[in-house]
Amino acid sequence: MNTPEMNRRGNGHGGPLSEDAPMYVISMAAELSGLHPQTLRQYDRLGLVSPDRAVGRGRRYSLRDIERLREVQRLSQDEGVNLAGIKHIRSLQDEVAALVARVAELEAALAAVAVTTIPVAVPASPAAETAVPTAVPAAAPNPLYRGDLLPAIPAFGHSTALVVWRPQQH
Repeated sequence: MNTPEMNRRGNGHGGPLSEDAPMYVISMAAELSGLHPQTLRQYDRLGLVSPDRAVGRGRRYSLRDIERLREVQRLSQDEGVNLAGIKHIRSLQDEVAALVARVAELEAALAAVAVTTIPVAVPASPAAETAVPTAVPAAAPNPLYRGDLLPAIPAFGHSTALVVWRPQQH
């Protein structure tokens, strides 16, 4: 039998067990969650907790599934939420988790772009000098800055090309 202690130590094959590893049959999951096996079957039919299936189509519950079973039971018994409400709550929780993961992915992509992007030098307009001062003091002007020159930024992909413009001599 796999226990939480075995999970911390590993699975005997060199690696730790995942919380999502399907390892408990329905009778063991019922015992660990404190619920009747028929309740687990009902929750599966309703889509509240959907365990993996073994080759013979038997349910296999993970530690995460058992925690979800306990949470469904808590919401139902302690908070008085009906099963349809619990299903809606679970759906919203899954959606939030997916959105959090997507935000993290986009932030990582944005950070990667920020590292590889050439900053554009934009000449300050006279209106900017008369604007209301902010709490953050303006940076000292760069003595090497030339307002008439701007770096070329590639429109697609990355480029290390250097473009030299030579005006025609008259």
